[in-house]
Amino acid sequence: MTDIKSLDRDELKEYIISLDEKAFRASQVYDWIHKKLVSDFDEMTNIPKSLIEKLKNDATLNTSKLICEKISQKGDTKKYLFGLSDGNCIESVWMQYRHGNSVCISSQVGCRMGCKFCASTLGGLVRNLTPSEMLEQVYAITRLTGERVSNIVIMGSGEPFDNFETVIRFVRLISDDGGLNISKRNITISTCGIVPGIKKLADLNTGITLAISLHAYNDEKRKEIMPVANAYSIKEILDACRYYFDTTGRRVSFEYSLIAGVNDGEEDARGLVNILKNMSAHVNLIPVNPVKERNYTRSDIKNVLHFQQILEKNGLNATIRREMGKDIEAACGQLRRSYEQNLVDKGDTKG
Repeated sequence: MTDIKSLDRDELKEYIISLDEKAFRASQVYDWIHKKLVSDFDEMTNIPKSLIEKLKNDATLNTSKLICEKISQKGDTKKYLFGLSDGNCIESVWMQYRHGNSVCISSQVGCRMGCKFCASTLGGLVRNLTPSEMLEQVYAITRLTGERVSNIVIMGSGEPFDNFETVIRFVRLISDDGGLNISKRNITISTCGIVPGIKKLADLNTGITLAISLHAYNDEKRKEIMPVANAYSIKEILDACRYYFDTTGRRVSFEYSLIAGVNDGEEDARGLVNILKNMSAHVNLIPVNPVKERNYTRSDIKNVLHFQQILEKNGLNATIRREMGKDIEAACGQLRRSYEQNLVDKGDTKG
């Protein structure tokens, strides 16, 4: 079956012609898929029934099944667990801000990076997502909420640069003016520091925002919480970030999850200042979301504020991420993990 939602406009045109249909039908089909966000071929009301039948027999829209929706008490955060066609499941988060609606999506089922504070990696990597499965997270949430998505962060389960080509195709499709036309400047890719991926993204010069999950100021401490640090040193990552800035002119963001007693001390703050002081960078401080399988706890607010003050007094732009969705297991991988564990406890299988 042809994964029709993953095709760009030129590829879709070639595909439609291969079905012995007129080329102009491709733009109509593309509009139904990527602008009207239909979930069934029968919803394409201006497409001939003969073509609809061909599409049903030869193509798939790769839609998802809503397994679970959780809404925060404040109503500004919604977490979704979506079932995929093969029985796996992924999670996505919708967040409402004053400046618009943001969606955090996954790029893989599970993750192989092994970060110690993250639930996504507890079961390891199952598989990469396809472009259509990444798109469908945005499309499904748009259908469910009835609201336009203005910002996308590829920061859910998975390491985006571990699925590089798919992620880039997703960016091109979601920003296409024939679809949702989301500005590339409003798309963020978050990586744990895959140096070749950072350089490849720089060379493509897509205009998107790059975010680095740093979480420590030296390699020794970073290796304790992020196994990827054994492959790429902080110096290598920062050199790649400088290359990204020099090539694209886009400032890099650094994510720093604050873990009580691990990386939230004054020495950590001053160490972070030392390695980032000569970079055009923004630091996003994130009090870590507790994961029951881990023994890490979040820093208290006094430590978080003190950490921020040290950074700002030394010239670093630093913000504290607004806490959203703690009451609905909004941290990466938590909802999927609890759902699958519940199936195991019941003796059921996936799907």
